[in-house]
Amino acid sequence: MKSDIRRQGIMEFLMDAGQAGVDDLALLFGVSKMTVHRDLDELEESGFLRKVRGGASIQPSGLFESDFRYRQKQAIEEKQRLAAAAVGMIEPGQTVMIDDGSTAGGIARHLADLRPLTVITNNLDVIQDLAGAGGISLIALGGQYSKKFHGFFGLLAEASLKSLRADVAFLSSSAIHGASAFHQDQEVVQTKRLMMAAATRKYLLVDHGKFGRTALHFLTDLSAFDTVFTGRAPEPAMRAALDAAGVSLTVIDKGS
Repeated sequence: MKSDIRRQGIMEFLMDAGQAGVDDLALLFGVSKMTVHRDLDELEESGFLRKVRGGASIQPSGLFESDFRYRQKQAIEEKQRLAAAAVGMIEPGQTVMIDDGSTAGGIARHLADLRPLTVITNNLDVIQDLAGAGGISLIALGGQYSKKFHGFFGLLAEASLKSLRADVAFLSSSAIHGASAFHQDQEVVQTKRLMMAAATRKYLLVDHGKFGRTALHFLTDLSAFDTVFTGRAPEPAMRAALDAAGVSLTVIDKGS
């Protein structure tokens, strides 16, 4: 088996399992443990996984954000609830900005009933969902495509954002610590900040599992958002801290 095909197979296995040991991968692909280590080193260098003791993981950490394909499989029902609720913040005729996150990206499937709209995004899933849709004027941000984040980033995307304005922006974040949002990747942080600066109203969509996590780069205080949508109420102490910081929190639970 060629190394690139084997590495793709390793990633596909991790998409389901989340993590795996070197011994298990060696047995699964019929290669030596040394070969698996070389594959994992290559995949880690490319940013697709992180090596851990005895194996590898694509689960998030403070320094590592998961591949978008793995994130798409997490908290699916909750993310769908958040997207369906957040779309209520949009009115026909507005300009809407959507970031690369899998949670915010779920809004795209709800936009048909609100046409006409202008949608600005760097999220390739959203671009593909809306390309050619009647009544949707789509502005796809340029830049360098990130396979890991399934979106476009870099100087071209940032320059475009500086020249655009939107009525409303929907963003996601990988970690909520205290009353602030964080992310592992500084280029992603820069793009999200520019989206916030370009929008009149800003909403954050985060599943409840993001609370109590931290990541390397500070994104923004949560009070910068008009409201933060989540699918389950935080613990009382955490909720009190958010209230004290002036954070508007909207909980969309299963009964909503």
